[in-house]
Amino acid sequence: MKKQPKVVQLDEVVVKFAGDSGDGMQLTGSQFSDTSAIVGNDLATFPDFPSEIRAPQGTIAGVSGFQVHIGRKEVHTSGDLADVLVAMNPAALMANMKWVRPGATIIIDIDNFDNKSYKKAGYVEDPLGDGTLEGYNVVKAPITALTRASLADMHLNVKTVDKTKNQFALGILYWLFNRELHIGDKFLEEKFKEKPKLIEANQRVLRAGYHFAETIEALQTTYHIGPTTGRKGKFRNITGNQAVAWGLMAAAEKSGRELFLGSYPITPASEILQDLSYRKHLGVKTFQAEDEIAGICTALGASYAGALAATNTSGPGLALKGEAVGLAVMTELPIVIVNVQRGGPATGLPTKPEQSDLMQALYGRNGESPVVVMAASSPANCFDYAFMASKIALERMVPVILLTDGYLANGSELWAIPKMAELPEIKPRLATPNDPEYQPFKRDPETLAREWALPGMEGLRHRVGGLEKADVTGEVSHNAINHQKMTEYREEKVQRVVDMVPDLEIVGESKADLLVIGWGGTHGAILSAVQDLQEKGKSISMVHFNYIKPLPKNTADVLKNFKKIVVCENNLGQFAFYLRSMHPQFNYKRFNKIQGLPFMVYELKEKFIQLLEEK
Repeated sequence: MKKQPKVVQLDEVVVKFAGDSGDGMQLTGSQFSDTSAIVGNDLATFPDFPSEIRAPQGTIAGVSGFQVHIGRKEVHTSGDLADVLVAMNPAALMANMKWVRPGATIIIDIDNFDNKSYKKAGYVEDPLGDGTLEGYNVVKAPITALTRASLADMHLNVKTVDKTKNQFALGILYWLFNRELHIGDKFLEEKFKEKPKLIEANQRVLRAGYHFAETIEALQTTYHIGPTTGRKGKFRNITGNQAVAWGLMAAAEKSGRELFLGSYPITPASEILQDLSYRKHLGVKTFQAEDEIAGICTALGASYAGALAATNTSGPGLALKGEAVGLAVMTELPIVIVNVQRGGPATGLPTKPEQSDLMQALYGRNGESPVVVMAASSPANCFDYAFMASKIALERMVPVILLTDGYLANGSELWAIPKMAELPEIKPRLATPNDPEYQPFKRDPETLAREWALPGMEGLRHRVGGLEKADVTGEVSHNAINHQKMTEYREEKVQRVVDMVPDLEIVGESKADLLVIGWGGTHGAILSAVQDLQEKGKSISMVHFNYIKPLPKNTADVLKNFKKIVVCENNLGQFAFYLRSMHPQFNYKRFNKIQGLPFMVYELKEKFIQLLEEK
């Protein structure tokens, strides 16, 4: 009889699930993440899946992965290297060995490790016998065989049975990390609520994996990660795309405007459209257009009619929307454009994150076409910045581009659910019916925002369009002096949004040897690296930008107090270039990574130490 396992208390652990695209690794990772959230762990996730819809089975190109970092303390990233890897076939092992910590536990489906599978994955020799796995705790589990055996009496077809293998692997993880099986049961009951036979099958296999882990000698230690302390409130696990959708809905409720989303599906932004399409009972209107241009043009029509209008896309789609963004600038209508960035150019890396659309967001339109540009920095705060983008658009009558990326959109973390009463008010600049002084381009002297007159408002008939407008009256104008005046007004209106932008906050001392600058989705990794080095006594601080245009008004005052400045971003240096154009008095070093992967904490720390030690 196997002796009782030793229970080890951990502060954090990184687990990665990897297999073929059809092995259910995304579902398994989400299920394990939700279970961890329910028991009170903080977490961050990183789904990593191929762009090929049907990549050849068993090949590196077809490997789908899901990494989750769970902890008793606050978690900022999905983790550098995995402490536990579940590899459902040799290709999953081959693709992920470089992301596994020395001495990690590797759980494999031994039924898929045969000669043919090794060769297809690119191995020359059997990785189970050639020393590849030396130093790791390898659990050779006959996952396929035991899954089929546990469901032999249910008379399901082989394809359906094999789709439940992921639950066997998950059952092992439930045992390894002392998770309650009833949490997994509840997830499956909700997931397959219309298919009771699938509920039973998956629950059986989950238990089979759990009991297998109880009996094998390779697992003599289990781990316990206690709940996070010091964080109060009601939390849920949320992805960045969900958070954007809910932030837009919250802004619609606070502003008293109906929400309209005109969109065309595109990876990795489609889930925003999907999520909002389920919210008709909340008054949300969605329109899946025939192309990107129609998506934003329907949104502009909705904005003209008085809705909180939004459109979502990725980099290639933003390129197509460019002219219509210019129309929003010219007509000075409020609209939120969400760009979930991915690797480019052209089709590029559709399922991989990048930050290379910054210049496109700032300048990617014909003519002088200024818009407010913002960037979310975590899956959870996608809610906050979608809400604030809506507030700025509605109160300042200006288009707003909100940048996220594939890492934030598909990744998830715990989100403290806010109370609607705690969110700031949104007061759209609606005109007053029968106002004798109304003019389409009469401006507020403080903000330069025009008033929003909706079709049907008595006495406020007007016209707007893509041709240049005369100041105040809005009549079509080709006057040279007027064109310069209106161009300057539109730029200045965007710059005056700075009074809604919070000051930069410094993580660390206000004067130090090195200041690390990030923007958007690099926040978690940079914060972790900087805090680790601060604990070691290094003279290093950090600032992170969520507001790009306009920049926070204290930007120069912050930057002037540091000996060295480095800008870290997932592109070739676009934000560094932009900062240099806005504040050329400073010298900006750059650290760039463009691999379709987020920064690792260790590589950031290595770079920062190198910069600190340079004479």
